[in-house]
Amino acid sequence: MQENRSYLPSADRVGVLIASILLTYALTRIVQSPHFTLTVTLPGFYFAYPLTLGTAMTVFAAALAATGMDWLTRDHPSLGKKPNIEHLLLPTLTTFVIGGPLGILPDGALWWLGLTFGALLLVGVFLAEYITIDASAPSYALARAGLTALAFALFLILVTALRFSGARMFLLVPVLFMAAALISLRILHLDGNDRWDFPWALGIGLVCAQIAAGLHYWPLIPIQFGLAVTGPLYALSMLSSSLNTENIPLRRAVVGPLIVIGLAWAAAIFLH
Repeated sequence: MQENRSYLPSADRVGVLIASILLTYALTRIVQSPHFTLTVTLPGFYFAYPLTLGTAMTVFAAALAATGMDWLTRDHPSLGKKPNIEHLLLPTLTTFVIGGPLGILPDGALWWLGLTFGALLLVGVFLAEYITIDASAPSYALARAGLTALAFALFLILVTALRFSGARMFLLVPVLFMAAALISLRILHLDGNDRWDFPWALGIGLVCAQIAAGLHYWPLIPIQFGLAVTGPLYALSMLSSSLNTENIPLRRAVVGPLIVIGLAWAAAIFLH
């Protein structure tokens, strides 16, 4: 029984961490603060970005998730002296992404529903990342599959929320590039080879950012835009895994990704 319990983090630590992050989100609705606008004026270029308490608290919550996940993983008996940076990426990104929709949801039951859903996502990602530290854990395969699904779902939520908020292209493109690169980097690192595939991650991030830029001015509803950008992320991650991990020939490896992109874009078209 003790051996099985070692594959899960301390429930007390997870509870404290989740409560701290949720309290950070709640403070943005309780505390009223003035809005500031960051402006940069150059010849032929004007940059304006509103800075609010919600922006600062979302960044603070993401930093809290990173330090909290580090606190959790240090207690894992199998970690030893190995670096734990890989296990901090998705919890940090999850916390950051959750802050976006919560910032635009209206007060009331819908906001509390979003907060509850965010709490469940955080619990899932914290537990799954802790389990994947030890590849011999009984639930390692399930945790790996859960992290992969969660990563793509997070990207879809992020893209959809940015589109819904009306983010300008100069903000949209770099955010999606970084998010796609980090998500693909973490997913490709879950293949069991213990390697960081930076070229593929940067390439996938660049492709997703270019697609988002090209579709930015199209008359697409948020979920259409999200599916159109998330489909290539999933397809290219699948292609990289097929070529580098499973050693599938290129002609066979591209079939699955092309089907995924086709289905994602077809779904985006029919959702209009």
